[in-house]
Formats: sequence, C-alpha cells, structure tokens
Amino acid sequence: MRWRSSLLGGVAAVAWFAATGAAQSRRAPDITGTWRAQTPEGPREVVVRPDSSASYGEETVRWRLAGDSLYLAFGDEWVAYRISVRGSNLTVSGGDLEEPMKLKRIGPARPRPDSIPLPPAPPMNRRGDSLGTVREAGPRRSNGQP
Repeated sequence: MRWRSSLLGGVAAVAWFAATGAAQSRRAPDITGTWRAQTPEGPREVVVRPDSSASYGEETVRWRLAGDSLYLAFGDEWVAYRISVRGSNLTVSGGDLEEPMKLKRIGPARPRPDSIPLPPAPPMNRRGDSLGTVREAGPRRSNGQP
C-alpha cells in the first residue's frame, strides 16, 4: 500500500512540474505518459495524463508540478516528492518513499475513462508530512515554527 501511494505521488509531482515549468529559462519535462516501475510485487504501471490525473490500478489521483517537486493529492492533502527526468527515465524520491523509485516511460498516456471522475484537488496549502499528518502550509517564523 505504501509504495502504491508513493508511486502515484511521484508521478503526480512529475505532472505538476510539466504543467507549470521548472524555470522560466528552461522547458519543463513532459511527464505525461505510461510509466512502468519494477517492484517486489512485479512490474506496475502508472498513467500520467495531461488533464492532471494519474492512475495506478483502480486508484486515480490529481498531480501538480512545481520546480523539481511533484505533488500528488491523496484525499484532502498533497504529498510532495522530488523528481528527476532524463529521457524516458523518471526517478521519484522523498515524500513517503523509503528509497528512490525509478520508472521508465513505456508509451503515451491512455485517456481517463468517462466512468472515472477526476478527483477534486485540495488547496495547495494542504500538505501532509511523511507521517500522514496534515498541516496548513503557510509563513514560518524565523525559528522554523509555523
């Protein structure tokens, strides 16, 4: 279960990055497509679509990219991951992942069936930490406390 949410988290972050751009001076990588990860349970596929949805198995989530961070919406919070895209290879780390996950693009994104609704996106200031605690993101005091 943990790797499933982590995998979708990584993909969501990649998609957000592609949509918003890494920086004004360079073009953001396109993370849309069908990606495959090798897991202890065998190969798993994640589909990242241009409509900001990402699916794994029967689960569909929203994604956003910002810089080198991929955000996946799980319920009412966003979980952040770091991404690196090199050609058809994607590495996702951070968030709830214990170690980096490597995925390979194996084809274009399959359209989301009309029978699967696009999940609502929580406000971007709702972020979960690695323990699943939801906190409101906002300004921090100089001592690092919210």
